Amino acid sequence: MTTVQDATSSPEIPKPNLRVVLPGLMLAILLAMLDNMIVGTAMPRIVGELGGLDKLSWVVTAYVLGTTISTPIWGKLGDLYGRKTIFLVSIVIFLIGSALSGAAGEIDPASGMNQLIAFRALQGLGGGGLMVGAMAIIGDLVPPRERGKYQGMMAAIMAIAMVGGPLIGGLITDHADWRWAFYVNLPIGGIALFVLASTLHLPKYRTEHRIDWLGAALLSVGVTALVLITTWGGDKYAWGSKEILGLAAVGVVLIAVFLWTQTRVAEPILPLGIFRNRNFSLVSIIGFMVGFAMFGAISFLPLYIQTVQGASATNSGLLLLPMMLGMMVTSVVAGRTITKTGKYRMFPIIGGVTLALAMFLLTRLDVDTSITESSIYMVVLGVGMGFLMQTTMLIAQNSVEQKDLGVSSSTATFVRSIGGSFGVSIFGAVFVNRLKDDLSGAMPAGTPAGGMSFDVGGLQPDKLELLPEPVKAAVLHGIAYATSGLFWWALGFAILVPVAAWFVKEVPLRGSESTDGADEQAPRPLVAVE
Repeated sequence: MTTVQDATSSPEIPKPNLRVVLPGLMLAILLAMLDNMIVGTAMPRIVGELGGLDKLSWVVTAYVLGTTISTPIWGKLGDLYGRKTIFLVSIVIFLIGSALSGAAGEIDPASGMNQLIAFRALQGLGGGGLMVGAMAIIGDLVPPRERGKYQGMMAAIMAIAMVGGPLIGGLITDHADWRWAFYVNLPIGGIALFVLASTLHLPKYRTEHRIDWLGAALLSVGVTALVLITTWGGDKYAWGSKEILGLAAVGVVLIAVFLWTQTRVAEPILPLGIFRNRNFSLVSIIGFMVGFAMFGAISFLPLYIQTVQGASATNSGLLLLPMMLGMMVTSVVAGRTITKTGKYRMFPIIGGVTLALAMFLLTRLDVDTSITESSIYMVVLGVGMGFLMQTTMLIAQNSVEQKDLGVSSSTATFVRSIGGSFGVSIFGAVFVNRLKDDLSGAMPAGTPAGGMSFDVGGLQPDKLELLPEPVKAAVLHGIAYATSGLFWWALGFAILVPVAAWFVKEVPLRGSESTDGADEQAPRPLVAVE
């Protein structure tokens, strides 16, 4: 039976329901973060069976494109049609994409790689709704003042994914068929789907449903062009080539037209009015900088750990554990403090300063850096992440009306994802160039440097072990030199994080005992509670 209640006050969600629903939401977050980390470890086996080495990057790019394009659209659809239904649909699409990816090439091995790329794109379309949907649903169930309690839980899930992903991927690669890198999603997603379908009850806002299909198309093509720039630039095509410049022109024009259309449609995919809120605009800037500096730089830490420090692919995941523990502990502390005091402004400032400090420490990495030293540096990085990751999402959600909760969550995730995509690509180009420069002057006399591959994917520990000792020493020094250089670049962006955070305004969280009348949320439409 459907009942209607006034939405000017938060709907009462029974506590038992919240306790039952949370495991399903946490499993969805785990799915969103775990997939790429497992698949990345299994890629050599995948290419070995399906072939198509020249298309290897598209296995990753197809998923990233699907996720990036769909993220803001999932958020808007959840605001329009109810988050539960849309969230469950995104999980189903993700699981179908996972099953098809695992079956790629079974019937027609000759087209196996093309099938995998297509199915990864489908999987990415579903994956775009997982993190956004989970965050928005938590925003519906828990007032911002109380939301800090669950930051530690989300940080723990991220830690499990970031450490467990390479471990699971390594075990699958060594002891099972690579197809289980995709099939492993099915039982996890199935449990999440059953729990959420049977226990989740959310308020549904009454709105006029109009989908901005033109805006969705413009955003999709524009973002695709920009992501392809970061994927192809400096690798397949030179940065100044007509292909890259053409993509840049297409991306800029379409995004500009998209922004123009968003001011003229009844139900925009991205309501530009939310950027009038200073806090939301600031945390969007912070999210982009954090994604650029952090995800761009730490993507190369496993390579350094496996090559220079000599860890196995499986053990490299364990060596990232100090970073995850630092993130989890500080996230719990920040969450409990926010819940107790209602104050949050200091956390992105502290997190930004700590992130910048971590980037500076990581510039000290070299061939002689011990595992203990690098672990200490990664603890500092994890502390910065713990203060920033969930706190910025909390500020973004608290900066908008409840009816725009999905859009705020998806936009915050979207800008961080775009920042990370740009960071990974640009830092990849920086890494290769620094490696080339270092090797050109460090190779022993008579070594044909031109015969060496500078592809990051080719710098595998087992291949390095086959090199003559002087050449191996030069390569390891080059990897350490290139890795430390990335963090100098990351430091420049990380410094901007506390600067932007300094201007965040301490607006009382919804659920606080007192609120500033100027910042109170406008009355919301009536809602139906299922």
